[in-house]
Amino acid sequence: MRVGALTADAVALEARKIAQVDDSPEPGPPPPRPERLAWLDEPAVVSLTTRRLAQLPPDTRPLPSVAVYDQLLRRRPGGRPASEGELP
Repeated sequence: MRVGALTADAVALEARKIAQVDDSPEPGPPPPRPERLAWLDEPAVVSLTTRRLAQLPPDTRPLPSVAVYDQLLRRRPGGRPASEGELP
């Protein structure tokens, strides 16, 4: 603003100059919040899927098996598939 130019290039140049001159120390981590304000540290948006999955009981079912489908993949000797009339 002091330069009198408001183009993006002029603003970026002036911002770089100020950043190079700024010798203030880096701010440390913020102090811990009081207990009454601890809710501010929680995420503002909670995934509905995550929330629903957290309420589900653990799944104790066995993993699915595809062994029963092996009979559908039988091949005739010689590498050719069985025709419809040859299937058991």
